[in-house]
Amino acid sequence: MRYVGLDVHKRSVRVCGIDSFGRKAFEANVACTRDDLLTFARRQLHEDDQVVMEATTNVWAVAELIRPHVGRVVISNPLRTKAIAQAKIKTDKIDAEVLAQLLRCDYLPDVWEPDGATQRLRQLTTVRSSLMADRTRINNRIQSLLASRLIHCPYATLFAKRSIAWLRSLDLNPDDRRMIDCQLRLLEAMDRELKQVDQQLQCLAHDEPKARLLMTLPGVSHASALTLLGALGDIHRFRDGDHAASYLGLAPSTRQSAQRCYHGSITKAGNPHARWMLTQGVQHLARHPGPLGAFFRRIARRKSRQVAVTATARKLVTIAYLMLKHNEPYRYAVPDTLHRKFNRLRKTAGETPGRRCADLADTCRHAGLPSPLRFDELPAGERRVLAETGTEGFARQVSGRDDTA
Repeated sequence: MRYVGLDVHKRSVRVCGIDSFGRKAFEANVACTRDDLLTFARRQLHEDDQVVMEATTNVWAVAELIRPHVGRVVISNPLRTKAIAQAKIKTDKIDAEVLAQLLRCDYLPDVWEPDGATQRLRQLTTVRSSLMADRTRINNRIQSLLASRLIHCPYATLFAKRSIAWLRSLDLNPDDRRMIDCQLRLLEAMDRELKQVDQQLQCLAHDEPKARLLMTLPGVSHASALTLLGALGDIHRFRDGDHAASYLGLAPSTRQSAQRCYHGSITKAGNPHARWMLTQGVQHLARHPGPLGAFFRRIARRKSRQVAVTATARKLVTIAYLMLKHNEPYRYAVPDTLHRKFNRLRKTAGETPGRRCADLADTCRHAGLPSPLRFDELPAGERRVLAETGTEGFARQVSGRDDTA
């Protein structure tokens, strides 16, 4: 058996192969193109070879080309690999050999390889995130120009329809007029592209039961649900919800030595887009009447709003993990809000909007989801928490049980 390390770059790939005793078998430089990689794989790789490379932008495409020609392809976590094999002299030749040696010794911190559906979700949600960021930059440029000219918008939001009409009617000098018109044209183009991507994501969410399941969480839209599904991938690879939250960088950092232990801010590891979507989604939970809203308000009173947002986002991930694991919707969603979410998906998919349901169980059934537990079916511990947080009446109401029996 041979172990082959690939140091992948945009234009080239450095290759180092070693045998089972750690002796160097061959070396090569390969252009990072589809034809050259396929030629290299056919001529120099064997069916029982094990290949390793670090996770980079183009590593999944390289792995897809090489995988049919070898026995195993391993993708390494570059941050952990660097911590294990830190060297004073770093070259592509050394990096490729180090990867091969770590794989031979079975001491390589690998990463989970997403399947095709998960990669597609990640790509689509990343495109949406990029369009949102571009639109925000355009908005900021317009606001900066107005502020520099001491012009104040008479409306609460600058980019509503009436505000756009007001911007077009402003009496400005020719240079400022051209700049504003240019930014407005870019804004219109971004809105059109964003609308198309959103429609595609809504159709995906409509056809994906897991996405609809996550949309029962307060603050989670179709985009947030698909982003979370793409970031987490196979939910069964996590031991529990705490590990899923840590994977997204929502766990607090810890520095401990002897008797001293310091807990700092969150680690911010993992997918930054998914973390941002979660923190934005929980911003309005201060007004939610359910247990999540009570949790948010309790943390905000003790700490600060930003700490409450981060803590609630972490709790949202742990709840989402349990929902996906047990295939159960969120038990304390507001039926009317859920009805509007699912109707938007039906409208985009060309279906007739559903009727408003009496309680949460009926709303979930009409969306093709399993029914949540009724209030009288909840565990005793969960009922006790509802009573302590003052949300017991709301829980009875959404489950269709207003009686106190």
